[in-house]
Amino acid sequence: MTKNLALSLLCLFTVFALQAQSEEQLKKIKKIEAKIWSKRGPYNDVFDIPEKWQNESAVYIVRSVDYYYIRPQNSIEYTKLVRNRIKLLDQAAVTEYSEFKYKNDNQYRRIGTSVVTNTFYLGVKVIKPNGEEYIVNTKEEIIEGDDERKIAIPNLEKGDIIDYYFYTDMIPGENDLYRFKSVEGIVEANYPIMNYDFKLHTEKDFFISFNTYNEAPELEKYPATGKKGRDWHYGFKMKDVEENTYPRWFYPYLELPCYKFNVTFARTRGNQEDAYAFIPAEDTTIKKKVSQEEVFEFYESRLAPDGKLKDVKKYINDHDFKSNAEKVKSIFYYMRHAYLTKYIEAIVMDEAKIINFYQHYDNFPTLYKSEERFMRYFTNVLKDEKIDYDILVGTKRYNGTIDELLLEHNTDFVLKINTETPVYIDLFNAYAMANNISPLLENSKAYALKVEKRKNIEGIEQFTFPSTTYQANNSKEVMEVSFKEDFMGLQMNRVSTHTGHNKTGEQENRLEYFDFIYEDHDKYETLPILKHVRNKKNRTRLEKEYAALLKKLKEKQQETCKKSTANEYALELDEYNFEVINTGRFDISDPLSFKENFTTKGDLIKKAGPNYIFNVGKLIGSQFEINDKTRARTHNVYLGNPRSFTNEINIAIPDGFEVTGLEKLNYHIENETGAFISTANIEGNTLTIKTEKVYKNYFEPNANWNMMVEFLEAANDFEEAKILLKRNNS
Repeated sequence: MTKNLALSLLCLFTVFALQAQSEEQLKKIKKIEAKIWSKRGPYNDVFDIPEKWQNESAVYIVRSVDYYYIRPQNSIEYTKLVRNRIKLLDQAAVTEYSEFKYKNDNQYRRIGTSVVTNTFYLGVKVIKPNGEEYIVNTKEEIIEGDDERKIAIPNLEKGDIIDYYFYTDMIPGENDLYRFKSVEGIVEANYPIMNYDFKLHTEKDFFISFNTYNEAPELEKYPATGKKGRDWHYGFKMKDVEENTYPRWFYPYLELPCYKFNVTFARTRGNQEDAYAFIPAEDTTIKKKVSQEEVFEFYESRLAPDGKLKDVKKYINDHDFKSNAEKVKSIFYYMRHAYLTKYIEAIVMDEAKIINFYQHYDNFPTLYKSEERFMRYFTNVLKDEKIDYDILVGTKRYNGTIDELLLEHNTDFVLKINTETPVYIDLFNAYAMANNISPLLENSKAYALKVEKRKNIEGIEQFTFPSTTYQANNSKEVMEVSFKEDFMGLQMNRVSTHTGHNKTGEQENRLEYFDFIYEDHDKYETLPILKHVRNKKNRTRLEKEYAALLKKLKEKQQETCKKSTANEYALELDEYNFEVINTGRFDISDPLSFKENFTTKGDLIKKAGPNYIFNVGKLIGSQFEINDKTRARTHNVYLGNPRSFTNEINIAIPDGFEVTGLEKLNYHIENETGAFISTANIEGNTLTIKTEKVYKNYFEPNANWNMMVEFLEAANDFEEAKILLKRNNS
């Protein structure tokens, strides 16, 4: 498969302006090139590929990555240098590497009073089979685009070696305390790697948390350099790393060699204590793991209840609740509106320059932007209402177990409110619901921070998040199908109903803010933003402008949903319409439901003399393909959560035709990993097909993969099933 090599440094903050590379940076880049591309440079005398990889498309002679955390003068600086030296062995690889894509991230940003500068540079060198070398002029070969740049690499051919690097440098300016972005890397590539080199360079006052996993070598400490030996160097090497293409249902950080680390700069002991990261006690040591006790000590004083409760208290005083559980849920949904959804329409209009947000609201809602901030506010409500709670600290399953926790940014908070029946509060967004714990946290171990008297965290203990079932996480589709005139296509009317975790993803994919904000306004007796405009003439003008914007947004939603449904069936759709029936936002068991009407061309119908062959199996949507490659899976299977998918398809049989081949539509494969069950029956002039596909567990060891293949293959075979619409002779 042809891929374009994308090289990008992500920007964390708003970009204010671009800054040209300084002379100092260019000098540094020239030194880098002299070091890595000189004849004595590492691996520059390696040209041959091991015999075992001669049939590969390409092979990395070396992949190396260097991270530098240093303190020039009074500032601090982060540099990343990635080098790849790869030999191209066939035309597919030549095509892939004939063009590089990357973003131009030379810029400066302002964070508070500090200016942060970014520099990015790409260097490319080509070595021909005869030994001839040339450096690509990346300035001359640039093709400018709106969001990215492209660099053409001319005259590549089989047997060439491309030796390229990208250099990223960031200077945060003067700081006494700075937590750099955490790094998580996997030792892998889409081609085999002969040599993999990792290096980490730091100085005094940089505190490192670092560990390797899944048979990646431990980090070694190399001889120190610099004044008084305070320039520290660490690294590890690997050889003969096989290529890896990720299969479906796979968490690479649980199985492939990888590393994770965080670097925090703390100038003083006080800064060190204020650092919002798990760091070692001294800058000369490396923290490899975070213990349960360290989690307790870190969060003990950081998660105290906080926030002004005036609006929430008024809501509570104006309502009666049958139980504390009902009260907690009601408060949560009120806050979701009062601190988030109430403002969405105004934010959209502000971005479209129809109104100025701050002319109508004094403060921008920020509660939802920080998990910690929301939690501290909500616990302050619980404290005021004298409702006990615990704070659960977990990590999503793709990070590993809580026992392996190293990076603070890999933690997730969930509130466990100890009402008659416990209520769990996880995310805070427009679709957040009580008792909807992330499926990636469910059924995993966590730490419970025990809160005494709703105020102080006094202890910590192990906890296991509750689980859900495949019955609770369900998608059901009921479809009415009829044939267009002369069998030129299909008319399809579908009603979809989603519950549990299946609902969450569909809400985010299908719904837009205008599908739910008005039900929120009605429920909480608040007014849409334009109702606050007192001047009638201005309000009329704004309503007209907003109506035009809303029309465009709704048209875009229709196109998005049409594309999503078309992808489900791998079909081109015509005359599409999408309509929301129920948003399902006020209870985890309350379903999201919507209906769609659309037509298709005759892709699924083939004429056979006076009869028609109908590929009816396609109506359950595209299925996971079982072939020799997927059947030979060697990795474990990480399924996210138990879930199920049910279909009822009612097909109107045209007058003058009968159906044969129903036996191809009946399956019953079920085992401990999952199931695929289907039935087909005819009543009158209607063919009714019912299917159910089930994934029963969160995880399956590779030893169970063959059992999964049994029901996956049945679903795969069903997708290809055809029936014959046979013309009656009567």
